[in-house]
Parts: sequence; C-alpha cells; structure tokens
Amino acid sequence: MTLDCFDGRSAQAQPAQIWLQDGALHVLTTQLQRHPVRAVHWPERQRHGQRQVLLPDGAVLSCTDSARWDAWARDSGLRDSLTVRWMQSWRGAGVAALLMLAFAFSLWRWGAPAAADVVVRWVPPALERSIGENALSQVDELWLQPSKLKAEQQQRLQERFAALVTASGQGATSYRLHFRAGPKAMGPNAFALPGGDIVLTDALVEFLSDQEDAVLGVLAHELGHVKHQHGLRLLVKSSLVGAMAGLMLGDFSSLLAGVPAVLANAGYSREAEREADRCARDTLRAGGLSPTVMAVFFERLQGLRKGKEGEGRFSVPSAIASHPDDEERRRFFSSPN
Repeated sequence: MTLDCFDGRSAQAQPAQIWLQDGALHVLTTQLQRHPVRAVHWPERQRHGQRQVLLPDGAVLSCTDSARWDAWARDSGLRDSLTVRWMQSWRGAGVAALLMLAFAFSLWRWGAPAAADVVVRWVPPALERSIGENALSQVDELWLQPSKLKAEQQQRLQERFAALVTASGQGATSYRLHFRAGPKAMGPNAFALPGGDIVLTDALVEFLSDQEDAVLGVLAHELGHVKHQHGLRLLVKSSLVGAMAGLMLGDFSSLLAGVPAVLANAGYSREAEREADRCARDTLRAGGLSPTVMAVFFERLQGLRKGKEGEGRFSVPSAIASHPDDEERRRFFSSPN
C-alpha cells in the first residue's frame, strides 16, 4: 500500500510503501525500515477523517483515503482494539452508558457520603464559617433583601430562641440568626449554612404570626442541621460528585457557580431531615414548649402547597422539605415519645 510519510524533520511528505510481514511493519521510502507491530501506534477506525500511523522513531504515515486504509488493514489481518470495537457497537455503547450511570449513582448514594464524612472531620471551624459567610453573601446578592420586620419582633425572636437553645443544653452549638426578606417564589423559608448561619425569611414569620413557638421549632430544626454539619456534608458531597463529573466530562464551569443554590435549597437526605427533626423536638421539650406546634405548622404548609399547585412559583423551604413527607412528620411531632 502506498501513502505519505512525514519523517518529523521535513514538512515535505515522502511516498512510502508499507506491508506487514513476520510480525513487523515494513516501510519503504528512500530506505527500508522495519518496526515491530506492537511498537506501532495504529489509528482508531472512525467513519470519517484520515488515518495516521505513529512510528516508534517519531515518523508519521498518513492516508487520506480512510476506506482504502481500512480495507488494507482488514486484508492484512490487523484487528481493531477492544476499545474501538466497543465504541463501534451500539450494544457496547449502551452497556458503557449503563455502567457509567450505575457508577455515578453508586458514587452519589454510597461513595460520596462516606467520603464527605471523612472530609468534614478535617475541615477547620474557621474554614467552615468562611464557607457559610461567603455563601450568605452570594445568597444575599442573588435573592435576599434586608428584613422588613420590626426591630422589636426580631429582638424578641432572637432572645426567645437563644433562651431555648440554652435551656436545651446546646449552647455549645455556635449559630448566628439572620432575618431576610425573600422573593415571592421563595415562599416562607428558613435554611442553615455551614458554620452556623441560619436565615429566617419574613414570609415564614408572617406565615406563623400567631404560632411563634412554631417559628422557634423551625429554627431548632435548622440548628439540628448546623449541629450535625448537614450543609457542609451536602456541599462536600455535591463537590465530590461534581469533580468526578468534571473529570469524566471535562467541565468544571458549574461546580462553584452552583454553591449558593445547593446550600440555600438544600435537599438533605431523609436521615438528615429526621436527625434535624429529632433535634427540634428535643429542643422544644427541653425549653418547655410542646413539639405539637410543628404538627400545626405542617398542616398549614400542606394547605399552602395545595393552594400553590400549578403555579410553579413556590419552592418548598429546606427546613420543611418533602422528605420525610408531611404526614410522617406530623405524627413524629405529635407523638408523646
């Protein structure tokens, strides 16, 4: 077979004759060269484009007629690599896609949480606070506005919640309570950030204007997320999966850009929500308040959801996300145990 040869020293192509014999590729230009087949980098078979063969000495053989090259390679007994055969098979591509999805699911379901638990133990408190402060700054810039609640009302909630935390013996859990006005789409909302920043929206305070104890219950739930570092775990888990996706897909552009949304709309696991619910129930009881105020809260939330169905503008607060569901949580907070 005749094709072009570039020796790496000159841009001028030389015509070359090639053939396979005795386990070697023979290349005849102005002189005859012999290269072991295993030392030659053979081109992958594709539908379009030229074929290029990289020789051990750095020279390149080029064939612009891909069909002619493929025919020569087939007649010479050259077989595609397993990777190429897999890529050329629809069945193989489907199996590879399923394996990748299974790997990604396993990473998200088991690998990332386990790795996140290890990473979180080594994160210094100062770094965690810095992450939370940065996230709060971004959330403020993107979505939130200064609270319109009266200063007296904010002060009363601050003092009542501080007394509740002290009475429950959780004074060692550092937190900072922030009041904010959110957009209508956010609805009545509250969320906790890494390092102890807890955001409470005016809409949630107004939603429970006659049930202030329930507001304290929601804050106690968020304190549970702070205490158990659920926000940091979620962020580390999301970052690990995002980094792995970046390695596989070559795109890191959305990894850091999505941090505020991940934290502000934290979709905690069922166990994390239950853990925070237990903290809220224990905190309310220790402070002499009935946990049943939270059952009233979930009933109102359910009614609000039904009223907003179809509008597509209401986001469920992270503190009251739908896992576990409302009915299960009503039973939990109404139970005497």
